Amino acid sequence: MINEPWFVPSNVGWIEVICGGMFSGKTEELIRRAKRAYIAGQQVVVVKPTVDNRYSDSEVVSHNQSALPGIQVDTADQIILLTSSAKVVCIDEAQFFDDRIIEVVNTLANDGKRVILAGLDMDFEGRPFEPMPQLLAIAEYVTKLHAICAESGVMAHYSQRVVENKDKVLVGEKDAYEPRARHCFRPPVDTKKGTPLPPLDPPENNLNNNNEE
Repeated sequence: MINEPWFVPSNVGWIEVICGGMFSGKTEELIRRAKRAYIAGQQVVVVKPTVDNRYSDSEVVSHNQSALPGIQVDTADQIILLTSSAKVVCIDEAQFFDDRIIEVVNTLANDGKRVILAGLDMDFEGRPFEPMPQLLAIAEYVTKLHAICAESGVMAHYSQRVVENKDKVLVGEKDAYEPRARHCFRPPVDTKKGTPLPPLDPPENNLNNNNEE
């Protein structure tokens, strides 16, 4: 379920958290909300931690290649300095910040800003990924998204690591992780189960095939 505000006085701030496992669409949803705010004429600033440089240094990019201009920051405190004129502050990969992010987002919301965060709620061992539990607790609005299990095809909310690396922070894509359901999750590391998906046939091809029959 998408849980976001629909009517709030313009001078009131709040916190929204979008959470879930890898490939669940967290960044995609953050970008969607940021674009809607921009279309509404609001000043929007999008930031991400410097450690996340998978797709671009100057953009926030989802796994589906949706993108928005973004600013890389080394620390959570830099966010306050960079967003003084913003009405909406979007923070991607929030789990990569230290506990200082909690006070920062509270400060921004108390200053009347809408703060939207996206991040992993669990690490590769299936444990709460700090500081996300704290951010979930102080948020007015929480959205938990799910992916599709690469092994069973049912709803997935775990991030299965599929490379031999046991560091807590390992920034990766489909080469390093795949989504898993609870009954398919085997921490800390498992062999890759998913297979590449074939491309979808364009609708016109299906129509032509039906006409031929």
